[in-house]
Amino acid sequence: MEIERYNFRETEQKWQRFWDETQAFALKSKGLSVVVEERSDDHGESRGGAVAGAERPLKKNNYYVLEMFPYPSGNIHMGHVRNYTLGDVVARFKRANGFQVLHPMGWDAFGLPAENAAIERGVHPGVWTYKNIETMRAQLKSIGLSYDWSRELATCDPDYYKHEQKFFLDFLKAGLAYRKEAQVNWDPVDNTVLANEQVIEGRGWRSGAPVERRKLSQWFLKISDFAEDLLESLKGLEEWPEKVRLMQERWIGKSIGARIKYTILPESWRSVAATSSIIEVFTTRPDTLFGMSFLAISPHHPIAQQLATGNPKLAAFIKECDTLGTSEEAIEKAEKKGFDTGLKVRHPFDPVREHPVYVANFVLMEYGTGAVFGCPAHDQRDFEFATKYKLPILPVVENAEGVRVRGGGKADDLAGEISRSEIGGSVPPMKEAYTGDGQLINSQFLNGLSVEEGKERAIAELVKLKAGEKTITYRLRDWGVSRQRYWGCPIPIIYCESCGAVPVPEKDLPVKLPEDVTFDKPGNPLAHHPTWKHVPCPTCGKAATRETDTFDTFFESSWYFARFCDAKAKEPITAAAKDWLPVDQYIGGIEHAVLHLLYSRFFMRALKKCGYPVPAEPFKGLMTQGMVCHETYKDKAGNWLHPDDVVKDGGKLTQKSSGEPVTLGRSEKMSKSKKNTVDPRAIIETYGADTARLFMLSDSPPERDLEWTEAGVDGAWRYINRLWRLLLGLKGRPPAQVAEASDSALVLRRKTHQTIEGITYDIGHFHFNKAVARIRELSNMMESLLATPGLDYALREACETLIRLIEPFLPHFAEEIWQQLGHRETVASLPWPKADPALCIEDEITIAVQVNGKLRATVNAPRDARQEDLEALALAQKNVQEFIAGKAIRKIIVVPGKIVNVVAA
Repeated sequence: MEIERYNFRETEQKWQRFWDETQAFALKSKGLSVVVEERSDDHGESRGGAVAGAERPLKKNNYYVLEMFPYPSGNIHMGHVRNYTLGDVVARFKRANGFQVLHPMGWDAFGLPAENAAIERGVHPGVWTYKNIETMRAQLKSIGLSYDWSRELATCDPDYYKHEQKFFLDFLKAGLAYRKEAQVNWDPVDNTVLANEQVIEGRGWRSGAPVERRKLSQWFLKISDFAEDLLESLKGLEEWPEKVRLMQERWIGKSIGARIKYTILPESWRSVAATSSIIEVFTTRPDTLFGMSFLAISPHHPIAQQLATGNPKLAAFIKECDTLGTSEEAIEKAEKKGFDTGLKVRHPFDPVREHPVYVANFVLMEYGTGAVFGCPAHDQRDFEFATKYKLPILPVVENAEGVRVRGGGKADDLAGEISRSEIGGSVPPMKEAYTGDGQLINSQFLNGLSVEEGKERAIAELVKLKAGEKTITYRLRDWGVSRQRYWGCPIPIIYCESCGAVPVPEKDLPVKLPEDVTFDKPGNPLAHHPTWKHVPCPTCGKAATRETDTFDTFFESSWYFARFCDAKAKEPITAAAKDWLPVDQYIGGIEHAVLHLLYSRFFMRALKKCGYPVPAEPFKGLMTQGMVCHETYKDKAGNWLHPDDVVKDGGKLTQKSSGEPVTLGRSEKMSKSKKNTVDPRAIIETYGADTARLFMLSDSPPERDLEWTEAGVDGAWRYINRLWRLLLGLKGRPPAQVAEASDSALVLRRKTHQTIEGITYDIGHFHFNKAVARIRELSNMMESLLATPGLDYALREACETLIRLIEPFLPHFAEEIWQQLGHRETVASLPWPKADPALCIEDEITIAVQVNGKLRATVNAPRDARQEDLEALALAQKNVQEFIAGKAIRKIIVVPGKIVNVVAA
């Protein structure tokens, strides 16, 4: 009888409906022990098959797998499909291995896109957001993901964000939250503050507008209080990628150095009417102090601000500096500019040396003390600055080869500071800063010391002279959580002229967003609302106003994983968090390595300090998946083309709409801007969800980028149909009660159990592509043995084992074929197959054959071969005979199961 083609549409809808109606993956349901229906096989027996597993109770053995929840933009993309499929394989695998699995889904629903959509479409952000959630929920269900939808949450729901308002009040009481004026990155189009990481090449990450610096009153969380703990604890995150730990380590940026007090020369101090006689500098390179040629302060340093009040040119320069973003990237790429203040400072080691003080655009008030000393010969930024302003460039570190490099600028004009003989030789001026290791030169009492020795010696001298001290600083700065937008969680603070900043009483939480807002004016609609912001002071009852800033959306995503543990509870975090946290396996993009992951680590520590039942670390294991990439195309005018508008005829590409030739570009991350996207809905409609899942899992390791190709997807679809015909074709085979004893049966049974062992290892180590390859190998062997007599049991065992092994990868397919073979229970309810250790051992092993310790051949031999047989087999190899020809065999060394070494001379 001819087997019908696999009907993925009917099958996938059927099983998705079943999972939904039975709440199959909800922890409190009976989903995993649901009997599908009473069904008999072709022989009239109601049975479980040759290797059917019994219904099992869920154990108190918890495992929490979570993928980073999405922003509800309205449509899922291929990155979502890959990310969530990876997590689904882990969840299904762990569930089959006896774990009670928590696998929830929710929505990171606040943010500017909804606000922008409201402006563009004339719709309320909430309406837009919840409509998108409804659409995307259905799209995610169409992939066959085993989520516990009973725990679904959306961060824009007042029932969610009321808890984080409570957290903020707790942080305020614990001294972990405060308000201050600070320089911020300001996006003049989105009219909001941006984090440094949201400034790309000096422009806002969403609007693309040039970012400005502004001074605003902002709310901050004291993440810097936990800097050392956050840094040290990275060592314990052994299941995190090393690159992510390194990124966080660099971001926290622990630096050991010196804090130096520079004295402003009285005559220069009086001439510009400065109010301070000391400028403090933090440096990690006190060893290079003798190479100093200038001191630079931030445009927002108190001295710079004070001088600007009487100097219009300096005030104009500071205003120009404010157009430059505060990110490292923006500063590194910008031209280094400065303004000579007229101030001069004394060198801490040599009172004869005097150095000018500049206001410089590359010095940030937020880092260190807002002041740096410039050593141009050994810092590239200082080098560029000194070159521009023709300042001295004096080398004080000799490179590893012992070659002395000469400075440039006015090095020869350092009258009374350093002699020609000390500079050493006539060599060309430096073309760039030397930042390597070496030996100190031109540095008086530091000469001859290594860089590290020089640091310690310089610090000791600073302490002795009372000009400085040893100091530890961190690059990490407190987290500014204020954002000037409507669609976010309101900050629960009320401002009263008499009482100051007053926390909203807990009984009045949540502070809800007003529904009646308009977006016809630039800026934050909350600040323009006629009534919402006006309230009585909770303390004195006088007229007061609400805080109109809302929280940074990272505030919501820094604790959502804890809420999932008991998503409907009245309390924000219950004792259930102790049962589930930390998340056993977290999956998401590398782009969140610093912001989201670091903020989440801080948030747990802050909550723990406030008495909540959470661990310090939120995520035990982390996997960062690669991007989904696709070829790019351009028309003859250089415009990007969508893949659907490109016709491929062999190696020729033409535009479908015009017939014009198309230029093939490199494969890049799928993006709307380059139009190289593929709609998951179209793929699911054409091939089915299981085909998309199979291709995503089989093409490359999950941590690497995946190249999306139509040929690859089509190949996955053809394999699924082959598998359908193969497995359904075994439906009529009667299961034998004992295993056949033929050689062919033993070969197939051994392959079956080796496949169980291999795939079990592969899934546990995220080698999903290797697991899929093993599935193909087993099915290929089954196909090759179909016509071999006496294999009923071995084939049936292989068939049903294979179905259970593919369930995490192809869940709809596996459930349907399992039911077609006559089973009552679902595959998802069965325990993971167990490999028979005896059948996993190969009868033959590969032995390396050496001659005088060098590999000359390999041979296959029975595992239990005698030593004399191995010796004879080794000596019979042609390559071995060539290397021992004319030589006497002194001895033969046999290492059982590994090596035969022939010693000849």
